This record gives sequence, C-alpha cells and structure tokens, in this order.
Amino acid sequence: MDKKSVIGFVLIFVIMIAFFGYQSRQVKKQQAYQAQLDSIAAAEAYAQWQQDSIWKAEHPEAAAAQEAALQQVAAAPVAGADAQVAYSDPLLNEAAQAEAQIITLSNEKLEVNFTTRGAQPYSVMVKDYLTYTKEPLYLLQADKTELGFIIYAPTAVDTRKFNFQVAEQTDSSVVMRLPIGAGGYIEQRYALQPDSYSVNHSVSFVGMGNLIPRNVGSIDVDFHAIIPRMEKGYKNETQYSRLNYYFPDDKKPANIGNGRKGEKRFDNKIEWFAFQQQFFSAIMRAPGSFSYGVFSIDFLPKTGSDLMNCKAQMRVDITPGADVITVPFEFYFGPNDYKGLKAYGHAYEKVIPLGGKVIGLFTKWVIIPLFDWLHRFISNFGIIILLMTLFIKIVVLPFAYKSYSSSAKMQALKPFMEKINAKYPKQEDAMKKQQETMDLYKKAGVSPMGGCLPMLLQMPILWAMFRFFPASIELRQQPFLWAEDLSAYDDVIHWGTSILGMDHISLFALLMAVSMFFYSKIMQQQTTAGNDPNAKMMQVMSLYLMPVMMFFICNNLSSGLSYYYLLSNLITMVETWVIRKWVVDPEKIVAKVKAAENKPAPKSKWQQRLEEAQRMQREAQKKRK
Repeated sequence: MDKKSVIGFVLIFVIMIAFFGYQSRQVKKQQAYQAQLDSIAAAEAYAQWQQDSIWKAEHPEAAAAQEAALQQVAAAPVAGADAQVAYSDPLLNEAAQAEAQIITLSNEKLEVNFTTRGAQPYSVMVKDYLTYTKEPLYLLQADKTELGFIIYAPTAVDTRKFNFQVAEQTDSSVVMRLPIGAGGYIEQRYALQPDSYSVNHSVSFVGMGNLIPRNVGSIDVDFHAIIPRMEKGYKNETQYSRLNYYFPDDKKPANIGNGRKGEKRFDNKIEWFAFQQQFFSAIMRAPGSFSYGVFSIDFLPKTGSDLMNCKAQMRVDITPGADVITVPFEFYFGPNDYKGLKAYGHAYEKVIPLGGKVIGLFTKWVIIPLFDWLHRFISNFGIIILLMTLFIKIVVLPFAYKSYSSSAKMQALKPFMEKINAKYPKQEDAMKKQQETMDLYKKAGVSPMGGCLPMLLQMPILWAMFRFFPASIELRQQPFLWAEDLSAYDDVIHWGTSILGMDHISLFALLMAVSMFFYSKIMQQQTTAGNDPNAKMMQVMSLYLMPVMMFFICNNLSSGLSYYYLLSNLITMVETWVIRKWVVDPEKIVAKVKAAENKPAPKSKWQQRLEEAQRMQREAQKKRK
C-alpha cells in the first residue's frame, strides 16, 4: 500500500468517526425537540379535557381534589410510605394510619408478596432463574413498586394511601377490602394461577353507587416500578429493555426505551403494556382495554444496581350508578419465552424483538422451531449453534453454488485481468477497459455479478441471527468453552477504564473479526483493482476497516452471536476452497478463453436488440437528411 492510499484510508476513517458523532448529536437534538412537542401536546390535550369536563363545572370542589390527587400521584413515593393525611371519612382516616402487613402467594414459578398498604404487589420473585450474580431474581422489588387506583367518590380516593383489610386468603388467592364510612367498600382480588406466571386481578367498588357521581365514567390506574439489573452487560441489557404498549388487533406493540429515555401519551384504546427487561417482563392487561395512557421510561446509571424506572398512568372506563362495579385485570410476571408467551393468546410474544415482517417470519418459522427441535436432543447450546449454522449453510448452498463457482472462475481469469489493466493504465481509458473486461467474462462464461448472490442470501439470515441470539432466553447463563454466558459478551481480558468505549475484549468477537479478515483476503485474490484508486481503496476498507468495525459492534453483544458469525465465516471459506479445489478446473477456463481470443465475444439477446435499434435509428437519420 503506497503513502497516498494510507492517507486516504486514515481520512476516510476520521470522516466516518466524525459523521457518526455528528449523527449522534443530531439524533439527541431531535429526540429533545420531539419530547418538547409531546409535552406541549399532552398539556394542550389535558387542558382541553378539563375545559370540556361537565363534571368539573358541576363539582368544583371535587375537581380541585382531583387536581391535587393527580399532583400527589406524580410526586408520590414508592409503595410503603405511610400517609399522614387527615380524611373526613373516619374509616379512611383509620385506614390511612393503620400498619401494613405482607401477604405471600406462591406457586411452582412465582413468589408474589402483596402489601395491604394499597392492596398492591410488593415484590415478585421469578423462581428457577437467578441474576448474573447468582442472587434470587426479583422482577418487582420491595419498596420500589407501586400500583394505585384513583376513584372519585365523591372526592379522590387513592388506594395507595390506605391500608386494606384481609377478607379472604388461601394458598393461591387473597381478597382485601377498604371500607368507606359513607357505605360500601373497595375490594381487590388476586389469584395466582397454578404452575403459571399469570396473576388474575380485579378491582370492585361495592355499594358505592350513591357515592360515585353519575358523570364520572372512569378510574385512573398508576403503575410504577424500578426494574433491577439482572444481566452481565449493562449496555446490552439496556439496548434490549423497553416499555411496550399494544393497541387492540394491532400487528405488533409500539415501544419506547431501548437504552433511551422516552415518554408517550395516547388517547386511544390500549390492551396491555409491558415493563420489559432484556429477558423478563411485567405485563398488565385490561380485558376491556385502557382508554388513555401516559408512558415514561428512564434508564438509571451503570454504577447502580437498578436498570430502569418505568411508569404507566392509565385510565379505564366504568359504568357509574351500579351497586357493584368490577374492573378485571391480568398480570404476567415472567420470562420472555416465545412459546410460553404465545400460549396466552394476547400477542405477548411480540415483545420479543425478532426483526421486521420478512425477518420475523423467517425467525418464527425456521430459526425458533429448528432451535427448539435440536434442544430436545442436545443440551449443549454451543453444539446447537454449530448444527444450526451447518443446516442453514447446507440449505442455501444450492443457491450459493453458482456464485461460489463464478468466484472461482474469476480467480482463474486473474492473469487476463492483469493484462487488461496493463493495457489501459490511464483513467480516460476506463470505458475501453470495462468493455474488454466484459468481453473476457463472456468468453469465459462468467457472470461478474455472481459474487453478489451469497451476500444477498446471507444478509437476511445474518440479520435474523442478530435479532435472535441477544433476545433468546434459552442462551441466558449457558456456558460454552471459555464463555460463561452465551447471551452476554465473553470478556477474556477486562480492565476498569473505558478506552474507545471498551473496557474488555470478547474473544469470540475477536476471532470473528480475524475470520472476516481472512475471508475478505481470500475473496480479493480472485480480482485485481488494477490502476483504479477507488477500487484499491474499497479493497483496503473491506480488508481492514470492516473487520475492525464488526469487532467494535460485536464486542458488547451476545457471545453466541459472535460465535455464529465466526462459524459462518469458517464454513463459507471451506465451501469456497472445496469448489475451487475440486469443482472448477482453472485450466479448462483458461483454454476456453484462449480458444476464443481471436473470435468476437458472444452477444446477449439484449445486446443484439440494442444494436439493431441503434442501426435502425442511424438509417432513419440518413433518410431524413
């Protein structure tokens, strides 16, 4: 490589770094601007709702209480804080001062602790799973979770502020009630389903028909949880963690998060929402749909033990005036397992990021069934990934054979290409050189675009794997060779200070980059850039820059993903070597070209039609003259 090529390569690398930095700043500015627009829209919509509210006009005192309650909700501490507010209702005042107790429901998969303060979940432990540090896995944490319901009867009653009384309790269910001095009570029922991650829940307002105003047609639901860190890599865990919300009969849920702070507000119906960590989710569903929602998510610093702060402020419609008003809910607290989530029939499985429409179909109908079928017979996931890679390579081999063969033929034509490059060294002779090169390909029966086919075939598969491995809970904490967890990076070398955004080196990612370098080197042996500086620069970038970039990308990702890319590169090199060694005979290709050297190159039908059209055009011009 000469001095000019080195300088050009360095300049391109510097320009790319600067471009990525500029793009990152622009994205942050756009997100801040969008957040400002969303806040303004939310404020305007809320102001309009207040203006149009008949109930507010007719009940100014209750409306003031409602506004105060909403402000309390926004600034409310997590569950467990004692309320010291005096209430006119003696029973509510007594419930606000009462001491809370913890009630535990447990089955084969979950241990759910409830607090009578607000009759709400206090903590949720998912059995059979541990955190990366080998501690019990709590999806919802004590004193960092709250679930409250706000009803106006006729003043705002926030269930989080009161201690409920236990009315019924079994090993799998509990009923808690909050009596109202003016008559009736608020009841909350929880039922933990056997051998399931599901909890059925209902909120009932019994005997309160005369307390709830006729024009109050909804209750507010506030769910707030600080989700802890559970995995090895903070960057990878935040990248695949988010807040999902699903509109009825929609194709897939929308989301905010993926490592970035976000907030969204909707006035249309929402069936369920999910606080989704990389491998586990807390999902709340309203069978009758929520009629309104405000979602927010914020990721916490890497230095702490918590991952993200999730909030959902919802509204559910009710029919006032009835003696008993019951609103059902469903919860899911468990792993993001595709088959398990799909069994619920509510599109929960769509929280798992499997790619777009085409890539998602390939993942759901090919990758996941193949993965599950192999796991029935093999327990080692490293071997499963190896067999999956071999299977995929065998399936696409008939389609890739022609292009591999074309690449091998072009290798045999390299001496002829060098002669053409020497014959036309000047830039102004580029068209002549290209024409003679195309004639050479035609004489040898080689398609210059044949080498593009393997890449086109592999890109969807590579992208499907890129989405599948980091989201596959089956790989979580599964060891293979030196990697202790195939769902996280394998840091064989680790240091405390971040250098170029790295504090470790993943061996699988490094080996993958090395294999990519040698594969690019093998492919470049079949072509020559000649005197074209652009072609030379592209070869340099493909040979050196791409492996380095892929290493930086995969260094923080799943070691199982890097392992798959490594295997894919190695198998492709073996296939290419076998075809060149035993399938394509270079001597026959050279003999074919030499035999046709003094003959005109065969013309395609398209070229023949083009020349005929040009001939007729020339004759028409002569006649006009």
